[in-house]
Amino acid sequence: MDQPTKDIFRFFAASLAIMLAAAALNFIVDPLQIFRPARLFMAMYSQDSRLQNAGLIRSQSFDTVLMGTSLAIHFHQREIDRILGVKSLKLSMTGSSSREQVFVLDAAMARRPKRVIWEVDDWIFHDAPEINANTHLPTNLYRGNAKGIASYLFDGAMARESMWIAARSIPPIEPAVAALTNEALFKLPIADVDDINTLPREEDLSALYNAKRAMAAYRYITNPVRSKYLLDDTDYDMKVRVFERDAIGLIRAHPDVTFDVYLPPYSILQWVALRETSPETLQSVYAFSAYLCRRLMEFPNVRLFDFRSEKDVTHDLNNYSDVIHHSPDIDLKILGWLAQGKHRVEAAAPTVDLDRLKAQVEAYKLAP
Repeated sequence: MDQPTKDIFRFFAASLAIMLAAAALNFIVDPLQIFRPARLFMAMYSQDSRLQNAGLIRSQSFDTVLMGTSLAIHFHQREIDRILGVKSLKLSMTGSSSREQVFVLDAAMARRPKRVIWEVDDWIFHDAPEINANTHLPTNLYRGNAKGIASYLFDGAMARESMWIAARSIPPIEPAVAALTNEALFKLPIADVDDINTLPREEDLSALYNAKRAMAAYRYITNPVRSKYLLDDTDYDMKVRVFERDAIGLIRAHPDVTFDVYLPPYSILQWVALRETSPETLQSVYAFSAYLCRRLMEFPNVRLFDFRSEKDVTHDLNNYSDVIHHSPDIDLKILGWLAQGKHRVEAAAPTVDLDRLKAQVEAYKLAP
């Protein structure tokens, strides 16, 4: 064997050895807890819900699942458990479509939860790409098939996380390693599952949520240069089709699971923005909301809550960072409302809260 051939052989042998070492390290440490809950090594978590949820579903103990968008991302699981008397798992994903949400929920159903708390925005029901074409969601990792497991084990970036977690699990050096762990360098910087996608305890909420920011957001989205995006929500037939495929399909497939679906309390400014710039969109949203409320009332395993007309919250702009995103204080109110059954939609009058919202939107006058 000549020298060039030997060099090529050595190169491939070294590459194979590195790949196998990375796979062995990832399997032993299991940073996402795909194979087993963390025992030998410290459990660490990522803010990337689409990645982290695959491990949470497999490793955590729960009887209740919380799903939603960025409007349901800041909940603390311990607060859900305390107020509702459950053992919860938060799977909310920022900017997620109904197709993504249902795929993740379907994976969670393998663990047989009794209850799903589902924050639903009307805009999640749109024509999203096929789930396998979603580059942000590791679909095969959720499925646990050979392709997903191989991509996890042979991931060099994940091996770096495994090395860091292993180092952090050594008591004498744990404080020093923990001090160096941050989100800029690592995918999994969080040591407590309850802190995933929550605001830091020292955060000044009044600086993030206030009327000034809400009004600035209102002026931004109603600027004629940008307001055209509000027209994207007018395809009623498409929304109905996607809603039936995703939400109704999942609910019908799991009649033994209780679905607590809630419509979140947008600030009144969101609706006024539609009223002022795109009344056709507003009417389309109203029509779809009415359809959604009536349709969900057909299922005995669904409890629907409509918080959009909760005036004490929605008209107090200090609760918002923009026109829709409310503060963690409102998260606690939502949990309380769910526990009390407040604003639960009744089959005999499914659009009562929607009609109340319509009246509020029509009557609201912006401050000069």
